[in-house]
Amino acid sequence: MSPVIAILQRELASYFATPLAAVFIVIFLMLAGAFTFYLGDFYEVGQADLQLFFRFHPWLYLLLVPAVAMRLWAEERKTGTLELLLTQPVTLWQAVLGKFLAAWLFLGFALALTFPIWVTVNWLGNPDNGVIIASYLGSWLMAGAMLAIGGCLSAVTRSQVVAFILTVVVCLLLLLAGFPLALDGVRAMFSQPVVDAISGLSFLTHFQAIQRGVLDLRDVAFFGLGIGAWLLATVLVIDIKKAD
Repeated sequence: MSPVIAILQRELASYFATPLAAVFIVIFLMLAGAFTFYLGDFYEVGQADLQLFFRFHPWLYLLLVPAVAMRLWAEERKTGTLELLLTQPVTLWQAVLGKFLAAWLFLGFALALTFPIWVTVNWLGNPDNGVIIASYLGSWLMAGAMLAIGGCLSAVTRSQVVAFILTVVVCLLLLLAGFPLALDGVRAMFSQPVVDAISGLSFLTHFQAIQRGVLDLRDVAFFGLGIGAWLLATVLVIDIKKAD
């Protein structure tokens, strides 16, 4: 695992070597706060929990996670540093895993900085902190799944803009697959087993299940297997395209 850790450390350091990390984190925290306290009318609801805070996370990640993921491999291919990376004593799997983990930890760091909202809700009332912890875990898992998708699509193209757009589209489809309005349209055309199958592919469905405070192994496995599958796809894409 030492090559993975070395790549992880190098990538994680690169995030904080420029002001981009600070800009991303500030934007993330500002949007999370605005969605919770203004769009969600947190104080007007008068309920001591973070349901409103986590409700906006899928849509917040829809724009911010692709912004992090788009540079993972597209930039490497455009600058020609991918070939240099692959000449090092490191396997393709280790490179993909190291870069992914660095980006995922960066997203986790940004998410952890929202703790003042958690402190605020505990000051205002007596929330179920077990539910809040489960929701944080579910949010981080969902961000990781979106990041794995973005990393794979970043490996497909040399353009970060194209990678960003592709990631937004794919993640949006996986979110809308569990959206009630979309499911109503599917239900009008297909039988209930088909509707259940489509809903089962949705990030939104599994995240909302975890958000209720129930850490079902099926929901955790869904995100874990999804991350693994997209990382495997990333390895295959890079292997195919490394000769381009």
